This record gives sequence, structure tokens and C-alpha cells, in this order.
Amino acid sequence: MTEVLGLWLIGCLAGSCRPTAATPFSSSIAAALSRAPLAYPPFLIDAAAADFYRQRGLEYRGRQNFERAIAALKTSVALDPYNSNGYVVLGWTEHLAGQENAAAQTLQQALQQDADTVPALNALGIVYLVSGDLQAAVKAHTRAAELQPDNEIAYYNLSLAYQRLQDYDAAIQNALKATELEPSNPHPWVALAIAYWSQQATSAAQQAYQQAIALDGRYRDRAFLAHLIKAGFSSEQVEITSEVLADR
Repeated sequence: MTEVLGLWLIGCLAGSCRPTAATPFSSSIAAALSRAPLAYPPFLIDAAAADFYRQRGLEYRGRQNFERAIAALKTSVALDPYNSNGYVVLGWTEHLAGQENAAAQTLQQALQQDADTVPALNALGIVYLVSGDLQAAVKAHTRAAELQPDNEIAYYNLSLAYQRLQDYDAAIQNALKATELEPSNPHPWVALAIAYWSQQATSAAQQAYQQAIALDGRYRDRAFLAHLIKAGFSSEQVEITSEVLADR
């Protein structure tokens, strides 16, 4: 071994051991690299660990500890960045925490993974609705309804959005569809009531509101109506609901 190494050193000293010429980093190579999509290394993806953190995040969310919930869910997304459901859960949690801008960005990332993810469209439409971006809300929920025709969430929120846009015919039609799909939920009946009321169809408004009362007697109590904010109603829509109640 020593003899072989000695012969190699003698050859290098004699000039036969030359370094290989480096390949120049040309502009064409740089341009090609700049266009190449970045790929997340597969060895960094850990679906099992991502699911663990997702479940922890949901547990924290159930306890209203949104700071820890969001931290856990962000870890889940980092561990499995191609799972659109992870973004939906994180985005909805950010919405519940009142972080509407962050929620919209996260839910858009879910749609980048799969543009036809109905839960992401539903959630994003709600985020837009409560943020006052009504046209964007209509676009998201319309697409969700196209993809899933029995999607009562989309029709209900479309009714609220159209009522605020003063397109009362569309508000009524979407609320009617929502009541057909989920007749046991009082929220679509209240949405239908305020749509009729806005169109000055007071008798139809009262009939719809009576359906909500039949399902939940608390709708007789004006103070109870404040909870409608959490159901996507604007403060103005809650006030209209109060007017319907007062007219009974």
C-alpha cells in the first residue's frame, strides 16, 4: 500500500496528476434552475407526526386555546405540506381566532394543493363573508355549490352574501335551497326570513322566522340573536332579525 501511494505521489510531482476542469456556470444553466419548481424533500415528510400534531391542535382548539392550537397545526402543515386537509384545519382555526387575513392565506394554500377542495372553498367563503369581501365570498361558495350540489353551507352563506349585496331574489332562492337541504337547522330559516323582510315580504318573513322558533324557542329572545354573528350574520343582519322578531 505504501509503495502504491509513493508511485502516485511521484506521478503527481511529475505533472501527470491534474485537476479536472470545472464546468462553467453559464447563464443558460442559471435560467433553467430559476424556472425549475422547488420540491419538498420526501424524506422530510412525516404524515404520522403531522397527524399527531393535527390532533393536538384540534384538542387545543376545543379548549379555546387558539395560540397553542395554531402552533401545533402549523407544525402539522410543515411536516406534511402536500396534505390540503392540514391547511383547511389550520385556516379554519385561524378564522375562529379572529385572524382573518392569515386564515384566507392558509386556505388559499389548500386550494393550491387542490382547487376543488370543497371544505377549503366553504371555509374561505366564510372568511371572505365575515371580512366583508362579498364578491369573493359569492365566488367561493358558488364554486363549492357547483362541486357539491347538496352543500347546504354554500347556499346558506350565499343567501347572507346576496342579502348584503341587496340581491334579494338570489338571497331568497339560496336560503330556500339551504332550508331544503338542512330543514332542522334554524339558521337558514332566519336567513330566509331576513331576505324576505328586505324585500318587504313581511308575511313570508314571519312564516320563515316561525320555522326557526319551532326548531329553537330561544329565537323568541332578542338577546339570543347576538349569537348569529358567529353564524356569519353581520351586525346589520342581526338588527334586521330583531325587527322581524319585534313585528310578531
